[in-house]
Amino acid sequence: MIVIKKLLRFFLLLSLLGAIIFGGIQFYVNSFAKDRLVTPTSAPAVDAVMILGAYVYENGNPSPVIQDRLDYGYQIYQAGKAKKIIVTGDHGTVQYDEVNAMKDYLIKKGVPPQDIFLDHAGFDTYDSMYRARDIFGVKSLIISTQQFHINRALYISQRLGLESYGYPSEDKVIRRIYLQETRESLAKVKAFLETDILRSKPRLLGPQIPITGDGRATFDKD
Repeated sequence: MIVIKKLLRFFLLLSLLGAIIFGGIQFYVNSFAKDRLVTPTSAPAVDAVMILGAYVYENGNPSPVIQDRLDYGYQIYQAGKAKKIIVTGDHGTVQYDEVNAMKDYLIKKGVPPQDIFLDHAGFDTYDSMYRARDIFGVKSLIISTQQFHINRALYISQRLGLESYGYPSEDKVIRRIYLQETRESLAKVKAFLETDILRSKPRLLGPQIPITGDGRATFDKD
């Protein structure tokens, strides 16, 4: 009986410690968004606006989640706060292609192709930020994503040395589809491990393509 009580006490303390560490990581990651949220009016001039990828339908059309991100990123571009746009997402197979769907959407809105850079290997937020710095030579950017995601994106980008700001869209579409808050809390722990503990490299790097150049150098389709 005494042994059982000791084991229960041990697991209780272990659970309490885990909860404290988990909560501390959430607070730490979220703190990087302080004074970093902007609008097209208040945003500073930056090297690029980065639009983070999400689900694309089988017919190649962007989902409402990506459409929100594209529309908000376009607002930053239209306001003249960024001369270039990076669309970053999963293009790991021929059958699934987020970045070309995003590019086509922006071109239809009137963005010149040369101003759009495609990051075909933005498999997650960490990879996207790392590649923005090391492939495209970006030093400052404004991130377009939803509110639930913006704190993690700002944390990763700043810890990787980027001067970053966020222009988040509302979560109204997301919340109906996913248990997003729980998933995002776990994703923040993963981001902390990648960024501050393991200091991982992205799955793919490659030759440099300066953001000051022509975005069509990143196109794989007309």
